[in-house]
Amino acid sequence: MSLLRTFPTKGVLARPRRTLADVAVFLGAAALLWLVVRLAHGAAGPWTPATAPSTVSTDPAELPYYAGRSLLRMFLALVASVVFTFVYATAAARLRRAEKVLLPALDILQSVPILGFLSVTITGFIALFPGSELGLECASIFAIFTSQAWNMTFAFYHSLISQPRELDEAARDLRLSRWQRFWRVDVPSGMIPLVWNGMMSFGGGWFFLTASEALSVDNHSYALPGIGAYVAAASDEGALGKVLLAIAVMIVMVVGVNVLFWRPLTAWSERFRIEHSEAAQAPRSLTLDLLRRSRVPALLRRVFGPLVHPIDRAMAGFGLAEHPLRVSPVRRRAGDVVFAAAVLALIAYGLVRMVTFIAGTAGFGEVAHALLLGLITFARVLVLVAVATLVWVPVGAWIGLDPRVSRLAQPVVQVLASFPANFLFPLITAVLVATGISLDWGGILLMSLGAQWYILFNVIAGASAVPNDLREAAANLRLPRKLWWRRLVLPAIFPSYVTGGITAAGGAWNASIVAEVVSYNGLTLTATGLGAYIKDATSAGNAGRILIGVAVMSLYVVGLNRLFWRRLYALAERRFSLS
Repeated sequence: MSLLRTFPTKGVLARPRRTLADVAVFLGAAALLWLVVRLAHGAAGPWTPATAPSTVSTDPAELPYYAGRSLLRMFLALVASVVFTFVYATAAARLRRAEKVLLPALDILQSVPILGFLSVTITGFIALFPGSELGLECASIFAIFTSQAWNMTFAFYHSLISQPRELDEAARDLRLSRWQRFWRVDVPSGMIPLVWNGMMSFGGGWFFLTASEALSVDNHSYALPGIGAYVAAASDEGALGKVLLAIAVMIVMVVGVNVLFWRPLTAWSERFRIEHSEAAQAPRSLTLDLLRRSRVPALLRRVFGPLVHPIDRAMAGFGLAEHPLRVSPVRRRAGDVVFAAAVLALIAYGLVRMVTFIAGTAGFGEVAHALLLGLITFARVLVLVAVATLVWVPVGAWIGLDPRVSRLAQPVVQVLASFPANFLFPLITAVLVATGISLDWGGILLMSLGAQWYILFNVIAGASAVPNDLREAAANLRLPRKLWWRRLVLPAIFPSYVTGGITAAGGAWNASIVAEVVSYNGLTLTATGLGAYIKDATSAGNAGRILIGVAVMSLYVVGLNRLFWRRLYALAERRFSLS
């Protein structure tokens, strides 16, 4: 007995540490809940369009509250983006006929700028919640959602279509239902690219925060309390000190979100890596270690774990995750004809309505003008993607393949990508004015600040997902450097690069809206391009020009995706999949 008291068990030694972890997790959850309730309460105040403020106070004391409101909008948009991603990407990957419509629609949705969505939806959201600021809040959250969802959807779709064949066969052999396959196979196998692209999409949401909180639509200006609206107001005042203060607060917030949310999530997602050997140095997170030491997750598992089986039983009605062994060719062909006829009828109806509307408003002379402006912006996008590819593909592969470099570089890259680069626009605008450099050239730099990270993040995710077996085999074979790049690295990261290239190009088109027109201290610089055209039409409330601008931008993006990126997608699926 005395021996047991002298040498207690390992569990007894670990108990005080677990108690401290429990207290920390409980206090953190309580503080988070209080902040959400406090911030959500301010979002439902009385509000009318006639008395709505067109700007926010630039008092630095308001910055913490503004930062909290912006952060709440970002996470609500992220939740909506994850739900959309799961539904849309799964339908596109698993339903043959739906894929023919959903993928082109996703190309179009990605190409529609945020202001294009706002010009259509803001009036509806305000009417949905009359007399309440909640309508404008929903419009802002929806705008942020449109900057996050498409990249995540592309990434998850690609993970589904490039899923290893062994997983598909295991799901069928185990006779999993569609619901079980989704949660047991599809989501885990796509978790790593989903987390990394979610992080990148979150950064894209920061980039468009100013446009989402300081709204100028149909000759009306609205401003919501938020750090994006604060930077817009401070820039209009020419208060460079307040802009720098907002940047400092933004850095603190971005670092905090990465430490408390994204870093634990990336470390946790490593458990879903598909390979036979473990990495030499797995990513770690102090926040995740704290959660693992706490008994709170185990308690939640005991509470909600018994619900898993009843939910599986209830969802079994969706059927098994398998294709029928034989389908009647006549029946399949008839279904394809009916489906194609319905889709073509809807497209024809939409085109007729669009042509009629343009003819009655702006006229078709504007279409040629918009096409020419689109060609100029298209040239900027091509330069951006080419330079970003040359710079960030080697860097991303270096970070993703070397665990030691990854541990040091990933947090830095996360912060850089998450930081809203348009907060730096006032500083860069001041430099352009001082040096006399035209925004026609400077706009490429401004666009790259928001779009280049898509390529870097996808390449890092692709390189980090390369199985350790292949890396060890390449090391054992002592491959020369050029052969190592040509036979291992470039084929391994190619599918991820294609996803990054598509989303970077789409992000660059969207970024042109805020990069081709910049303001500082009452001075506005405008570049020649389609982004400036759409922004001017949206501010003036010219519905005909808005429709023309959005249609032309969609035409360029969809055309590039169909003629170039989709062919690379097919090549990646055919030749470079690990299945």
